[in-house]
Amino acid sequence: MAAIRRDSTVFACALTTFVLAPVLASAIGAATAQESPQDVENFYRGKTVQIIVGSSAGGGYDTYARLIARHMGKHVPGNPGIIVSNMPGAGGNVAANNVYNVAPKDGTVIGAFQSGVILEPLLGLTPVKHDPSKFHYLGSANDDVYICIARTDSPVQTFDDILKKDLIVAASGSSSTSDYPAVLNAVLGAKFKIVLGYPGSREISLAIERGEAQGACGLAWPSISVTQPGWFDSGRMKVIVQTHATGYPELNAKSVPLAASYAKTDEEKAILALFFSQSRFGRPYVLAPEVPAARATAMRKAFADTMADADFKGEAAKARLDVDAVPGADVQALVSKVYASPPQIIARTKQAIHGK
Repeated sequence: MAAIRRDSTVFACALTTFVLAPVLASAIGAATAQESPQDVENFYRGKTVQIIVGSSAGGGYDTYARLIARHMGKHVPGNPGIIVSNMPGAGGNVAANNVYNVAPKDGTVIGAFQSGVILEPLLGLTPVKHDPSKFHYLGSANDDVYICIARTDSPVQTFDDILKKDLIVAASGSSSTSDYPAVLNAVLGAKFKIVLGYPGSREISLAIERGEAQGACGLAWPSISVTQPGWFDSGRMKVIVQTHATGYPELNAKSVPLAASYAKTDEEKAILALFFSQSRFGRPYVLAPEVPAARATAMRKAFADTMADADFKGEAAKARLDVDAVPGADVQALVSKVYASPPQIIARTKQAIHGK
């Protein structure tokens, strides 16, 4: 009987634990979600926050991330240190998969991805292990204007030319540099010849310098005009079209056309509008979905405060980095809207990108 009573006691304890476990887990989760500002400050004090950039070092995304890292720490409660690491691959989707599935989910890891990453599960063919609609968006460092460029010694000097003549462009797979020319080919009848295999914008630039390619498409003007100023100041390179709803003031003043102005039907206009929407979140910064709400809110505010920081803006201006920040709430709302697009427009846009 004693043995039976001991077993019964053990069973009763186990049953109590089984019943209470979800309650305790729920209570712990609620406590975490309801962290006070002091709790958030205590959490970040003495820690190091990592920004994972989805492209190689030396390119535009990396340059912006390192500038932000130098200033954002003072705006985060607890003033943590901030470092930058690079995780290129699959147009930024390797980094996105890491932030979503592998990296710590406590608010100490920020993802800095290419804008195409946000549309990949919606419009891409390669399965990815992340859902961009679930990220916490801190904001975007820019409402980017993407462009297509051509060497001035190439047969193509205008967008009208590209409708009649081939232009060899260097590109990274599953990225803006491959998707933008593909969409312009499918929707408007452009004749970009896309050569894949370049890890990032730095390698694409080198390919153009070496003459391996005659140009590129899907580059952010605020970035490439800074990282390669000699191209445009010397006249060696020409911007032939802007893939943006309204265009960049400097380029508008030079009468560089908007790609959408070449659309002939409502469907073509809708496809380009959906695809070009990613420019609004041109340089998105995110946290994993599991990050406690109080920390996500604090980091979103810290990002906004960094974008408005006088020292940050001064250094950006000195480096000729364009900062036209988009608030986190606006980016979050736009991503939700994009993922609610009509199925037929999503299907046609996907077909335009991939040809099937």
